[in-house]
Amino acid sequence: MEDPVSITLYPEQQNPCALNPSFASFNCKEAPRKNPFPEVRDLKAVLFDVDGTLCDSDALHYISFRDTLQEMGFQGGVPITEEFFMKNISGKTNYHIGLTLFPDWEQERRDKFIADKEVRFFSILPQLLKPVNGLYALCNWVKKQGLRRAAVTNSPRANAELMISLIGLSDFFDEIIIGDECERPKPFPDPYQRALKHFGIEPHQAFVLEDSPTGIRAAVSAGISTVGVATRNAEQTLNQAGATIVVKDFHDAKLWRALDTNRDKYSNATKQDFQAAYEVN
Repeated sequence: MEDPVSITLYPEQQNPCALNPSFASFNCKEAPRKNPFPEVRDLKAVLFDVDGTLCDSDALHYISFRDTLQEMGFQGGVPITEEFFMKNISGKTNYHIGLTLFPDWEQERRDKFIADKEVRFFSILPQLLKPVNGLYALCNWVKKQGLRRAAVTNSPRANAELMISLIGLSDFFDEIIIGDECERPKPFPDPYQRALKHFGIEPHQAFVLEDSPTGIRAAVSAGISTVGVATRNAEQTLNQAGATIVVKDFHDAKLWRALDTNRDKYSNATKQDFQAAYEVN
């Protein structure tokens, strides 16, 4: 077992701008603008975050981090709370999570901690992962509109591809864009700018679905209208990050009003319906 660890997270350590000199050019404190929701007739693509947006995986990440940290004696063996997880871990890349939790460690030791956490996460994922309510209804709408679609995430590629596979969307996405494979991950706009470039479209021709302030700031900075999905974070938190609208899940009437679509046409869609539509087409 690792030596017991007890640290205090100071505000500058919770801020990604202070953790990495390259973040200095990104003003994390600046009040974000809100990009207007595009006209449906102008849409060419929909861009999805993965963790907490497609599926409620944050709960599983929380369990994995909580148990791994407790096992190694973090904070004297007192389990981290969900509030701690949302504030210091959710939405960040593994690299920045390591820096946040263990600023005095060597990177090799941080990498070992993350690897141990991922083993625990992968062990519970197949049994416990569930899609966010209404996901297949929205995916059916997106497909019937003939829109392009990308998953844009700070998760490692192996995690993202496994989660997308487990919820039956491997054939749905045209592209999976990983934050750590871009020059800069979220909260920088680079991953969403890469998605726009991949599809050859302008920001007003897409919208983003995101559950975290980190992801919303990235999308807003890329000039793209963003729907905040309040699976874990509070509506106020997502609004303050710059979300154009905030919904509790994909059945929310606010989403379907923005899409100018009768929700009842899609509200009962299931994973089986969605996969059957692919087989027919």
